Amino acid sequence: MQLRHKAIERVRAQFGRPTGLPGRIAGAIMAHRASNRRRNAWAVSLLDVQRDDRVLEIGFGPGIAIKELSARAAEGYVCGLDHSAVMVRQAARRNAEAVRRGQVELRLGSVDEVPEFEAPFDKVLAVNVTLFWDRPVGVLGNLRRVLRMGGRIALAFQPRGPGATEEAATTTGQELVAALRDAGFSQVRLETLKLKPAVVCALGVNPSGGCGGRP
Repeated sequence: MQLRHKAIERVRAQFGRPTGLPGRIAGAIMAHRASNRRRNAWAVSLLDVQRDDRVLEIGFGPGIAIKELSARAAEGYVCGLDHSAVMVRQAARRNAEAVRRGQVELRLGSVDEVPEFEAPFDKVLAVNVTLFWDRPVGVLGNLRRVLRMGGRIALAFQPRGPGATEEAATTTGQELVAALRDAGFSQVRLETLKLKPAVVCALGVNPSGGCGGRP
């Protein structure tokens, strides 16, 4: 029983930055858990992605939301940034055709050092990754610089593991709303999906757009 408990803890620790075999297991869990898939689809729907949109996802994991985004932005471009090489490989396999066409690009990298892009994005998505950000307002400021004027960002969160309660979801949602406002986003609002536990999603609009882009 003790060995089994230790194995479970090792896998759980992988959800922040999956590596090796435990990371592959964590990725499989994230990809196949029904609530995860519903959470990602719901968060994507809130972004109102258009056919020709340029979309950036931070911490794309096994690529569930990437697949949903590319289906909606059928004539656009979807880029993902994740700091786990294991997740890059899993997501690339799951989105192989879109990657081959050049519609989807998956990059290995950290949100602390957002790379340069050839054009600003219309939408930015992050699902269950904000809890790993040491400086959320600073990160959101960096993301705002790659988002066009009027572009939209969605930050979704569903608590998992010990302490996964409705109260935890509500508290984190309020913190995300505050961080978006502090980072300069406007029209900030919070949406809730009634799962167990609940999913919250904070949304904001870039009022000035550090990179300009289409209106």
